[in-house]
Amino acid sequence: MCLGIPVKIISRQEQRGLAEIDGVTRLIDLRMVEDAQVGDYVLLHAGFGIQKIDEREALETLALLREISPP
Repeated sequence: MCLGIPVKIISRQEQRGLAEIDGVTRLIDLRMVEDAQVGDYVLLHAGFGIQKIDEREALETLALLREISPP
């Protein structure tokens, strides 16, 4: 089983995008989610966006991850 972390796309250029999570940005590959646009949330795994998810689900998942991560 793999872990996908929800990230928000803040810019996009062709098959790559800049994604943000908790103020940290990262360049990601978006070839597997071609319909993802700026403002969308995607699951990120190993540098690749693997699936588009809705904002509510992304925010709930991020809140749960924050609860279980050490300070």
